[in-house]
Amino acid sequence: NSREVRTSVLPRSTTANATPPKRVSLGNAMGLGKHLDILNLKSNAAIVVDQQSQAVVFEKNANAILPIASITKLMTAMTVLDSKLNLDETLRINDEDAAIYKKSRLAKGTELTRREALLLALMSSENRAAYTLGRNYPGGIDAFMAAVNRKAREIGMSHSAFEDPTGLTSKNVSSPEDLALMVNAASQYPIIREFSTTQEYSKFISNRMQEFISSNRLVRSGNMQIGLQKTGYISEAGRCLVMQAFIN
Repeated sequence: NSREVRTSVLPRSTTANATPPKRVSLGNAMGLGKHLDILNLKSNAAIVVDQQSQAVVFEKNANAILPIASITKLMTAMTVLDSKLNLDETLRINDEDAAIYKKSRLAKGTELTRREALLLALMSSENRAAYTLGRNYPGGIDAFMAAVNRKAREIGMSHSAFEDPTGLTSKNVSSPEDLALMVNAASQYPIIREFSTTQEYSKFISNRMQEFISSNRLVRSGNMQIGLQKTGYISEAGRCLVMQAFIN
């Protein structure tokens, strides 16, 4: 049987094909990238420090306070390890963990040890892993973040503040100078050095094997002698990196 089809013509939208405005980092918005430096870096802010002598080899806007994204997870790891909590205790990804980051291979109900959560947070920057580490801290997430900020002050990070354990908020801020102090402190933890430079890890989740890889291509290539590293990205922070590497 034939069917009567009624068509309607909609006016062409003038914005249908418009390109959405590009989101820029806070550093770009402040014009920091336009500051000239001898290396002609695209970075808005950077610092290179000889870790043995503490001599500053290079710096660009090294005291600029900016969002640091998932570099935060190094502070999360140090705070967890300082607590001396059992690394083999089993943690479960619950509704709160799942809500903090919608896309993750750590499905709700996933069980993993505190050690595995540290590994996945540092190696592949798993946000649910980082959040559940904070949530399972004595006193919960608020007590954990208070401990993170105390740790930052102990290190001497006077231009830094942290509001969550993942770095997904732009309110987690620091400066290159402070981050150099943080890397120096984090490098004193053998487990952070090991986990942040692990290339891959496999775990059986939701009836299938999930493969996790390092978020840093330099680690995956295996061509550099890297002692510790952490990447990070949110639009407000741009692409972030801290790394301890042995050169020559």
